[in-house]
Parts: sequence; structure tokens; C-alpha cells
Amino acid sequence: MSKLKSKILVVDDNAGIRSALKILLPMRFEEVELIASPKELMSTMRRFKPDVVLLDMNFDTDINTGNEGLYWLSELKREYPQIEVVLFTAYADIALAVEGMKRGAFDFIVKPWDNTKLLGVLEQACNKRKPRMEVVETPSLMLWGDSPDMTELHRMVEKIAPTDATVLIAGENGTGKDVLANEVHRLSKRSNNAMVSVDIGSITGTLFESELFGHVKGAFTDAHADHVGKFELANGTTLFLDEIGNIPLNLQAKLLRVLQNRSITRVGDTKTIPIDIRLICATNMDLPQMVKEGRFREDLYYRINTVPLNLPPLRERTDEIKPLAELFLARFAEKYHREVKSIDEEAVQLLQRCQWKGNIRELQNCIEKAVILSEGEKIKPNDLQINPADLKDAAEASTSQESLENAEEKVIRAAMKKYNGNLSLVAKSLNISRPTLYNRLKKYVI
Repeated sequence: MSKLKSKILVVDDNAGIRSALKILLPMRFEEVELIASPKELMSTMRRFKPDVVLLDMNFDTDINTGNEGLYWLSELKREYPQIEVVLFTAYADIALAVEGMKRGAFDFIVKPWDNTKLLGVLEQACNKRKPRMEVVETPSLMLWGDSPDMTELHRMVEKIAPTDATVLIAGENGTGKDVLANEVHRLSKRSNNAMVSVDIGSITGTLFESELFGHVKGAFTDAHADHVGKFELANGTTLFLDEIGNIPLNLQAKLLRVLQNRSITRVGDTKTIPIDIRLICATNMDLPQMVKEGRFREDLYYRINTVPLNLPPLRERTDEIKPLAELFLARFAEKYHREVKSIDEEAVQLLQRCQWKGNIRELQNCIEKAVILSEGEKIKPNDLQINPADLKDAAEASTSQESLENAEEKVIRAAMKKYNGNLSLVAKSLNISRPTLYNRLKKYVI
């Protein structure tokens, strides 16, 4: 029988069991790795990238409740939701099996095991995992428009991505700050490892240190096992802290100390653990204003703001609206098994007139509803269900744009005259980059 091109990771503290599985599993699976402790689990996941994990339920000789296995199952499904986990226990406890299945386990094997059954279950788990891998693991690529601001942003990203410079992405909700962060990581030297993302706004103050820095067993109530924090998980790769402005003031000092020392200490421990990360942060808040108001530490702000990237709102990136809408259309047509294939030209114009206060996220929701409501192969204006109050009058938009462009042209011409055409001085006086200035000079034929 040919081997499956799959990777199996075994986590079991019994040396005899590991020895037996080291002989058995390679007969059916292409790559097998075995570790004795779940403390090595997350680092091994990042390095080995298995398809299926065979996870023991107990790792302390005096504790046989299965709590350790359930804890690590939950950690695995949280960090790697598409990984299939088969639980491994010497205690035929039906209640425990049911609880494990509720938490996302693929199946449950009781020791001593039947070789044929064990191999069969692992093979089924691999077959379930494989069809989803290409869809889930392909990262979303950044869609770059042709506007001067996006052109300049693209140039900046390509320049700084290969470095380890800390990046702060600013932009309104729904502009795609997470996608931009992924693009920086994709172009970096750390792209072989998955970026670790944290939504700061979703972490309560009491769990902040534990989630970011980890904790040791017994550090507090319900700390039944060691927990690896996000900083430690991101060792060797990129850590993305989304909505950084939501960190409470009293916890900002702890984050600053970690960034300065490049080491963490788990809650309840005294040992320091060195970390090697590339940090990317994002916010929809006005951090400089928060600094002035005393709500955000100035030293932390400068620490995370080495390279600032400003992501414009969608209403200033109208050239991206059609390709984004077509991307969402294809995605949702497949998801909902609809025959819709394109967007009517009048509907496209309507999309481009919308102010999109919720930005790309709002556009995505709009197209999703339109795909569901559409009765033909084209999305029509009525399918979009856009509120007229959200539309900017076409004539008003054109006049407003012309006024802005006239004012901008006058300012640039005045600066060119003042500095005798010295582009470096002109760009500096206008607080724009030289490439952006080149684009403006070409646009206004100066």
C-alpha cells in the first residue's frame, strides 16, 4: 500500500508508545514526528506543519482526568482551526470522548489500540484535512489601485517589507489593515512562517498578560497547564497587534518593556524567554491625539511607529471598487451556489458613487447580499440595496474633486516657484515624498 503524502504529529509522554508509533505510522504516512511534551507543541506546529495531530490526554502521572488533553485540544483548534486532532487516551471515558468531540476533535482512540483502527482513523482525518488546505492556507493578497496615494503606499511597502522595521498601519475600520499587514509579512524574510495575529480589542484586561506573554501552570485559578503567549508563538516570525490603541494605559508599560528588552516572562514564572519578532501594529484611532490627552504612552507610540503606513479609505480609492466587487462576487457565487457572473455597468457606477463609511468590509457585505438576492447572471442596481443617503451626488462629487485639484495645483505651482524647481525642497515643504510629487507634476503638467 502506498504512503499518504501527509504529516502526522504525535504528542505522548510514554517513551514505549512513541517507539511503537515510530515504527507503525511511517508505514502509512510520509512524514511522522513524535514529541514527549505539549510544551513543545506550538513551536513544533509552526516548524513541522502537520496535517493531523495525535494528542495524548494525560501528561502528569498523578493526574488522569484528561484535562491536559482537552486544554491543548482547545489551544490547537484556536490557533490552527483547520488542523484535525485525534485524541489518545488509556481511559475509556465516554463523557470525556463526547467533550473532546464538542471541542473539535476528529475522533477518539483508546489505549491499548488496534493498529488497523488507529491507521484508519488517522487516514480519514488526513483525507478530511487535505481538500481544505489550498483554500484556507492561501493568503489574501493586497489589491493595489492606481491612485497616487496607493502607488506611494505600494512603493513604501516594497521598500520596508524585507527589513525588520516595526510598522504602524493607520486607517479607518474596514480599510483592510490586516490585509496590508499580511502583505508586509508576505514580502518579508520571515514569510516562511505564518504571521501571528492578535485582536487587542477582544482581550480583557485580566487576560492581557496571559494572552500575550503566556503563563505557567498554577499561576492563577484555572491555569491547569502552561500556556504559550502570542509573543512566544511569534518567535521567528511576524506578530500583528490589531487595534493597538485599545490597550489600557496601565498595561502599556508592560508591553513597552517587552519591546525594549525583546524578552518575555510568563505570568507566574521568573524565567525570561528571549523573543525574535517583527512587530506590525494597526489602529483606527488618532494615537498622537491620545498621546496629548495622556491616554497613550508617548514612548510606546514612538517605539511602534518606526515606519508609519496610512491606508486611505475606500471612498478615496474608487478605482479599486470594481475589482474588489468582482472578487467578492466570485467568492460568494461559489459559496451560495449562485449563477451570477458579473455586475451591471449601472450597478458599478452606483458602487463608485457610494461613500462606503464601512469601507471594504461594507462593500463585501453589500456584494454578499446582492449575490443572494440576484435572480440572473448579472447584479443589477436594485440588487445592491444601497441607501440613497449614502450616495454622493455625481455632479457634486465632480465639482468637489475639481475644486480640490485646483487648490492642490496652485499650492504645488507656488512651491515650485518659491524653491526654483528644487524637487527635494518642494516635496519637503509640502510634506509629501518625491515620487508623490512626481505624480502630481505629471498630473498637472507642471
